[in-house]
Amino acid sequence: MGSTRRRGSAGTLIVGVISDTHGLLRPEALAALEGVDAIVHAGDIGGAGILDALRRIAPVVAVRGNNDRDAWAASLPEIAKTEIGGTRIWVVHDLNSLRAHLGRRGPSPATACGAHEHAELGKDAAFAGVAVVISGHSHNPRVERRGGLLFLNPGSAGPRRFRLPIAVARLHLGPAGPRAEIVELAVTGPARRSAARRRRGLDGARGPGAVSVR
Repeated sequence: MGSTRRRGSAGTLIVGVISDTHGLLRPEALAALEGVDAIVHAGDIGGAGILDALRRIAPVVAVRGNNDRDAWAASLPEIAKTEIGGTRIWVVHDLNSLRAHLGRRGPSPATACGAHEHAELGKDAAFAGVAVVISGHSHNPRVERRGGLLFLNPGSAGPRRFRLPIAVARLHLGPAGPRAEIVELAVTGPARRSAARRRRGLDGARGPGAVSVR
């Protein structure tokens, strides 16, 4: 993605980061991503139509989530190692998959999804030259810097899980180094659960204009 357009100030690239759409691409998410130079989808996409809609905004880097099991997702990598605007970025849906890729044991219950887990990964020599690690899966938005790495989880932009926010993120890549911000979406429309997706803790609230792949 070396030819990515520069739209940010002072030579900064803006990457829209989205995850866990689970077949639901809300108009609020599309609006939040408008104008970015590139988009990263961190998995549990839910259908090829989601990626098609995102590509109409900007070039897309996407990985396969644990729920992306159909034929359309077969060509998507489990881990994407990419470079945007000179910044090396690794993308994975579940950080545990990255740990397995590096030959590490899974985290203990005390460190799972926490600061100690990120700190341990940040010390791995495999990350030499890598600036950002993007993941999804937890539906819990998080920005954390550990061991010289920026860890970014944009949360879920699709069906709500329990009381977690609906969100995307913006990753700013500039001369001062990467920085990220979580963009919580003001979702409209009544909460409702699709009969086709009765996954515990998820609701299918969506407003008019949403792209839904069921």
